[in-house]
Amino acid sequence: MPDYRWYVLQVYSGHENKVKLRIEKLIEEMEAESGESKIGELMVPTEEITELKNGKKVKIEKKIYPGYVLINMIADDETLFTLSNIQGIIKFAGGGAKPLPLRESEVNKVVRREERTVAVAGQPAEEIPYNVGEYVEVIDGPFTEFNGRVEEVFPEKGKVRVVVSLFGRPTPLELDYLQLKKMN
Repeated sequence: MPDYRWYVLQVYSGHENKVKLRIEKLIEEMEAESGESKIGELMVPTEEITELKNGKKVKIEKKIYPGYVLINMIADDETLFTLSNIQGIIKFAGGGAKPLPLRESEVNKVVRREERTVAVAGQPAEEIPYNVGEYVEVIDGPFTEFNGRVEEVFPEKGKVRVVVSLFGRPTPLELDYLQLKKMN
C-alpha cells in the first residue's frame, strides 16, 4: 500500500487559502464517494508578526512561503490528475511528470518553524533584532529621527532601552522595538 508523502504545490500568490479550501472540499467529496481520500493534511504555513501601524501594535498573519501549499497525499495518477483540475494550482514544485516528495528533514523544518512562531504568553512572536551596543534610529513616536545606542533589551516586554542625546545630555528611552531601525 502506498504511503502518504508531503509535496509542494505552486499556486497563484494570494490564492493559497482558496486553493486549500477547494482541496478540502475535494477531500470531503472523495470520502463521501469511496469512504477514503488519498489526500491527507494541507498546510499554508504562516507566522504571526507584530507591526506598528498608526502608532499602535497590530498582529498580522504573514505567509511564510507565499505562492505555495504543502500537501500530504498519495501521489498516484488519479490524485495528480484530480489536483491538476483545481483552479489556482500552477504545478507541483520540484518535479516533471511525477512530483518529488519533500525529504523528512524539510518537513520537520517547516513544522518546527510553525511551532516556534506560536507566541509564548507575554512575549512577542519574533525575537528582538537588536543587540546591546548597536546604533539605531527612532522611526516612530515623539523621538522620530533621533539616533541612539542600544543600552538594554527586554525581550519579555518587546522593548529596548536606547540612549539618545537630548539637549546635549544622554537620555535613556524605553521604546518598542518596532519603533527602531538599525543604522548603517
